[in-house]
Amino acid sequence: MASFRRTLSPPYHDRHYQNGEAPVPVPPPSHKPFAASAKPSSASPGFDVCGFLTFVLLGKQPRRSWRRLLYRCLLFFLFGFLFGMTPFGHVNELQAHDFSLDIKPPNVNVNARLEKAIDHPVRHDGFVRESSNLEVGAGVRAKSDGSSDLVPRKQLIVVTPTYSRAAQAYFLYRLGQVLRLVPPPLLWIVVEMNVVSMETADILRKSGVMYRHLVCTKNSTDIKDRGVHQRNTALEHIERHKLDGIVYFADDDNIYSLELFHSLRQIRRFGTWPVAMLAQSKSKAILEGPVCNGSQVIGWHTNEKSKRLRRFHVDMSGFAFNSTILWDPKRWRRLTLHPIRQLDTVKEGFQETTFIQQVVEDESQMEGIPFGCSRIINWHLHLEARNLIYPKGWLFDKNLEADLTVT
Repeated sequence: MASFRRTLSPPYHDRHYQNGEAPVPVPPPSHKPFAASAKPSSASPGFDVCGFLTFVLLGKQPRRSWRRLLYRCLLFFLFGFLFGMTPFGHVNELQAHDFSLDIKPPNVNVNARLEKAIDHPVRHDGFVRESSNLEVGAGVRAKSDGSSDLVPRKQLIVVTPTYSRAAQAYFLYRLGQVLRLVPPPLLWIVVEMNVVSMETADILRKSGVMYRHLVCTKNSTDIKDRGVHQRNTALEHIERHKLDGIVYFADDDNIYSLELFHSLRQIRRFGTWPVAMLAQSKSKAILEGPVCNGSQVIGWHTNEKSKRLRRFHVDMSGFAFNSTILWDPKRWRRLTLHPIRQLDTVKEGFQETTFIQQVVEDESQMEGIPFGCSRIINWHLHLEARNLIYPKGWLFDKNLEADLTVT
């Protein structure tokens, strides 16, 4: 049986046209993906939004020249850039000097900062074992025109011989707290006999002061004065490493004021001052040290007849000197090149004067501090009790039971 197939025609072909109008031919629909973006003939020339979105989102390019799309992208990029640079609202005008590339230091009141640093010194929690001291302090020198220059402070080299005894921890803690308040640079050289004790090393680590912990290896059975050889060990260390600063022998059982350490930095070669101490009866205080006219030494205080034969009447904690005297004899025109050391062969009480005679020739090379030598800035009291028994490591591990219990 034959079948008849009828072709479908578009719906608008069934429309009846009046007045004899001819129908407008319509092309068949296209099945290509970009047919939806075909531009109608009545549209005015301009930017094709649909084509651009198709290109950006789908990555497909409509049927047109790629150069034309590139020009349009560049045109709109330039338009967006200019739109972003256009100022809106109120904008402060920047002056030309605001864009200067010169690095200018901030305006700082140096004098105010120095006064604050002196009133509230910075505390340094670091320490030095056997390395060089790298910390540098600075002071301020005022000029006549009102300006100021930073001047490096002299380093203080404090030498302390110590040994194991009942009050050693108390003395070292007390001296360490005083040295911690002294503005840097300061190096604390602590010398022990034969071996480094763990207790002393622990105190030095917690002191907050830069230090060097040395050991005197001299046989203790062959020496008369332990402190003499401990100080000589420190002097050898200073001379070997050529440490530059003011050397001061500070025994751990003496009492020191901060004014003393501030005054030490004024010393050029050799400085001395009076030291207060208790008499043998412990009932009165006596002075030992220089009598000064300004900073010139013109006489000596002394109260012991046995010591009147000494050339210089100075206590071991009553003088300080420039460390370069030990390792730079040409600078100070020393006549001998023998090392400067304390002597263990002299009578007790004469170690100070025999040592000073190696450093200076007479009182003309000395400086009295403070001005006029009119104030006491350290004490030598000799109040330590002897023959006290203390536990190893200063720790109690027995008899810790309570005698009275809380009910």
